[in-house]
Amino acid sequence: MRAGVVVSAHPGVEDLAVRAEELGLHSFWVNDTPMVHGDPFVALSLCAKATSRIRLGIGVTSPALRSAPAAASGFAGLNALAPGRIICGVGTGNTARRTLGMRPTTSARLENFTAALQDLCAGRSTEYREGDRVRDIRFLHTGAHVNTADPIEFVVAALGPQAAAVAGRRGTGLISFGLLDPAAWHALHDARRHAAQDTPRDPDSRTDSYVVTALHILDEDEDPHGDAARDATGHLALSLLAFAADTAAENPAFAERLSPGEREAVRRLLDRRGTTATAPDRHTKLYPNYLGRIAPQDRDLVLPALMNTLALVGTREDLLARIATLEQAGIDELLIQPVIDPPTEMAQLAKLLT
Repeated sequence: MRAGVVVSAHPGVEDLAVRAEELGLHSFWVNDTPMVHGDPFVALSLCAKATSRIRLGIGVTSPALRSAPAAASGFAGLNALAPGRIICGVGTGNTARRTLGMRPTTSARLENFTAALQDLCAGRSTEYREGDRVRDIRFLHTGAHVNTADPIEFVVAALGPQAAAVAGRRGTGLISFGLLDPAAWHALHDARRHAAQDTPRDPDSRTDSYVVTALHILDEDEDPHGDAARDATGHLALSLLAFAADTAAENPAFAERLSPGEREAVRRLLDRRGTTATAPDRHTKLYPNYLGRIAPQDRDLVLPALMNTLALVGTREDLLARIATLEQAGIDELLIQPVIDPPTEMAQLAKLLT
């Protein structure tokens, strides 16, 4: 299986991209969460100039964040800096929208956005709508400004069949966050294949599958649920608890699927952040430091069940066996989101998979 890394956009991110390339990693991604992290286009511009081989991705942007013309200009501009190395991840904007106190967009809007980006980034015209006004648009300048000649890889963020079907109809790959259940991946691939049956496929399109997780390789006799393992994986666990806390009122079915211990962890998280599941400003309390290193006092919220579900923790042999199962489920690339010591964690990933 190939290996890559996802980080937040911040000053010095290009140094991590250079190190990832030196380690032989296949791809380097940054998040698009404007109110929590830096700008991904700025970050990847620096990475594009500092590297020569590694693929560069934004995981993921959304029509609820950016218009298709603005996003296409950004991606085609990156493609001019790193020809043929750009990956455009798109999604409904689940976290990026929730950090604004808003809901994600719809699958239909996601599909229209993806189609428009694919057209514009390939130099084709596309339909652009604002209210009742519809116009055909295209890049009016290319050449040194943007690159529409080299293909850009597209992936759709999916946790369920609706988004996977969008990927199928648009001929794109898939990316998913913390989804390590092989059965769930088989279902996503089935939904994508079913939706793609009657859709002509662009011969230049790629349909690779990526999963974002965290990795912690245990030392001999190390506790798999000790402080080191919780620190390495806690950002994923707290992201799920924050989502559950934020959506408890609007999506009680999700909370009902949690175990009693997980529901108790959600309650404690709300108490510690000084908010409630119905407070209109809860997004300002739940999402600061999103996907950052957790505080020691929050380690008790990183339940073993969440670690096992969302992250890869184990001995080298355990991890290789689990990764092989994921590869058999159709995952092409394992992306880790390191928070403790990114250069060291990237090196561990490269060593594990080479």
